[in-house]
Amino acid sequence: MIRTQLPAQRPGPSPAEHTARPRALRRDLYAAGAAVLLVTAAVLVGRHIQGTRHTLFVNWPPLLASWDPHLGPGTPAAVLVAITVVAYGPALAVRLPWRALLPLAWVTATAWTFSLALVDGWQRGIAGRLTTRHEYLQVIGRFHDIPGTLRDFTHHILLDSPDHWPAHVAGHPPAAPLTFVLLDRIGLGGGGWAGVWCVTVGATACVAVLVTVRALADETLARRAAPFLVLAPAAVWTGTSADGYFAAVAAWALALLAQAVTGRSRWAAGASGLLLGLTCYLSYGLTLVALMAAAVLLLGRDGIRQRPVLLLPLLAGLAVVPTAFTLAGFDWWEAYRLLVTRYDQGVGGVRPYGYWVWANLACTVLIAGPATVAGLRRAGVVLVRDRLGTPGARLAILVAAALLALLVADLSGMSKAETERIWLPFAVWLLPACAFLPHPRAWLTAQAVLALLLNHLLLTGW
Repeated sequence: MIRTQLPAQRPGPSPAEHTARPRALRRDLYAAGAAVLLVTAAVLVGRHIQGTRHTLFVNWPPLLASWDPHLGPGTPAAVLVAITVVAYGPALAVRLPWRALLPLAWVTATAWTFSLALVDGWQRGIAGRLTTRHEYLQVIGRFHDIPGTLRDFTHHILLDSPDHWPAHVAGHPPAAPLTFVLLDRIGLGGGGWAGVWCVTVGATACVAVLVTVRALADETLARRAAPFLVLAPAAVWTGTSADGYFAAVAAWALALLAQAVTGRSRWAAGASGLLLGLTCYLSYGLTLVALMAAAVLLLGRDGIRQRPVLLLPLLAGLAVVPTAFTLAGFDWWEAYRLLVTRYDQGVGGVRPYGYWVWANLACTVLIAGPATVAGLRRAGVVLVRDRLGTPGARLAILVAAALLALLVADLSGMSKAETERIWLPFAVWLLPACAFLPHPRAWLTAQAVLALLLNHLLLTGW
C-alpha cells in the first residue's frame, strides 16, 4: 500500500492574531488621520497668519505654492505610471532578480518624476525651474575664474554686500552652484540640462536607499519598500530642484558606507567618505547626515570590529573635498556664520518660528505621504517590541536616525518654510518604513493620489 504524504499545512493565525491585525490596521489609519489633521491645521492657521500678518511669505501655507488647478502634457504619463506601479509594483518587487529590480526602480522613479514635472510643461516644469532670480544658473557667468570666485565667495553672502549672491547661492556652500558651472563648461548649459541632471540623478536616491536597506536589514524588507520609494510624493519637488540632486549624493554616501561596513570594502569606504565630504559642501544643513552615518556605523559595527582599517579610507575620503575647498580659499565656517546673518536679514528673520516649527512637519507629511506616517508608527512598535538584532529593528533604527536628523533641522530654526524641498535628503530615508505595512496596493494608491493632487491643484515653486 502506497501512502501519499500530504504537504504540511501551516497552522492558521491564533485568535489573538486575528484580533491584533485589525487593531494594528486601525492604528495605522489613526496615525494617517492625525497626519491629515496636522496638514489641515497648518493650512488653516497658515492662511489666517498670512492673511492678517503677512509674515509667512508663502501663497499656500505651509507649502511654497499657489492654487492653480491645471492639466499638462505630463498628466497622462503620471497617471499611467501611478496605475502601473500600484497594480504591478509589489509583485514585481518580490519576484524580479535583485540586479533587475534596481535599474527598473531607477527608470520608473525617473519616469514618475519627469511626468509630474511635465504636468507644468517643459519650460515651467523643468527648463525654467533653475533659472529664476533666486537660483544657481543666475551666477554661471560669475565663475569664469573659479579659484578667484571661491576665494571671494563669502564677501557676497550678506544682503548689504556688493553684488550679493541670489538666495539659493548664498544659502549653500559653493559646490552647489559649482555643479552647474561645470555642467555648463562641458556643454550642458541652460535650464533644460540642469533640470534633466537634477531629475535623473535625484531619482537614483531610491536605488541607494534600497542598497542600504538590503545591506543593513535584509533583502525582503528592501523589496517591500521598493514601490514606495519609486512612487514617492516627494517626486513633486525632486523634479526639478537641486535638493533632489543633493538627496542622491547623500543617499549614495550612506549606501557606500553600508557596503563598506558589511562587505568590508576599503574602496567603498573611501568613496563614501568622498561623497560625505561633498554633501557638506552642497548644503550646510546636510551636515546632519552625520546622524544617519552614525546609525549605519552602529548597525555595521561588527564589520568595523573585524576590519577597523576601514576607518582610514573613510576618513581620508572625508577630508578630500573640505581640504580642496579650504586650499582654494573658501572658509566653510565663516560662510555659515554669514549665512545665519543673511537668513535673519531676509524673510527667514520674519517668518514666525512658532508656526513653522510644527508646520514644517506638515510639509514632511506631504512629501512622505500617509503611508510613511503609518509605516513610522509600525517602525516605532518594532523598535519597542523586537530584539535589536532583527532585520525589522535594524531598519527601524535607520529610519529613526533620519527622523532624528529631520527633527534637529526643524528645531534649529534655520528651515522655516520650503522644507518640502529642503528636507528631501531626510525624507527619502523615512519611506522605507512603508515596508512594515500590509496591503501595499492600498497604501500605494494613497501615495499616488496625494502626489497627483498636489501637482495638479498647486503650482509649486521655490
